[in-house]
Amino acid sequence: MKPSPFLLTLSLAGPPLDFIPPRPGTYELHRIMRAPDGQVLTVDGQPEKLSRFTRERITLLGFIYTSCMDPEGCPLAYQVFGRLKDEIQGMPALQGKVQLVTLSFDPARDSPSVMKRYAGSRVEEDGGVRWFFLTTPSVRELMPLVEGFGQDVRYSMDRSSGRPVRQLSHVLKVFLIDRAGYVREIYTSTFLYPQSILADIETLLIEQGDASGAPP
Repeated sequence: MKPSPFLLTLSLAGPPLDFIPPRPGTYELHRIMRAPDGQVLTVDGQPEKLSRFTRERITLLGFIYTSCMDPEGCPLAYQVFGRLKDEIQGMPALQGKVQLVTLSFDPARDSPSVMKRYAGSRVEEDGGVRWFFLTTPSVRELMPLVEGFGQDVRYSMDRSSGRPVRQLSHVLKVFLIDRAGYVREIYTSTFLYPQSILADIETLLIEQGDASGAPP
């Protein structure tokens, strides 16, 4: 069998794998759960339903907060998303079929304007791979999304006031969502390899009968 052209391209871009990923289309990605829906805000402050950004295209969604400094956390997700965006943009067979979503779980500090600065030149581009940077109006709108995706939440105590303070877990999770809005894979920092992610994307395209997504 010929090696996948998608894997050949990304093998030059990502961190080295210590395993050989299975050939796209030779394995199945099960439906884990339906991606939750709720209100979000775009970088321009426009209210939208999250489902607008998790349907019709294969979606890679990651939770972050912009003040994160852990190199194995949010900065890693930003780097991997950026690498995937650049690679997919050079693959005609994937044009218009994949989108990226970065969603903040710190609405108190990550306003739309903060998210726009965080996005920088990576913000959604006409004609390119769409990458949306979103936040929520408040914790009230955030929590159903966090809980629906299974993103862990921790609580700590403010010693000066004795009041509980909501602190979201820093465990990195990235979700692969199919065109129908079902989560098909969940990645942590240990398994966030561009090569594996793109193989999974290609597998979903093959599953959905997208002939252009299959290798020759």
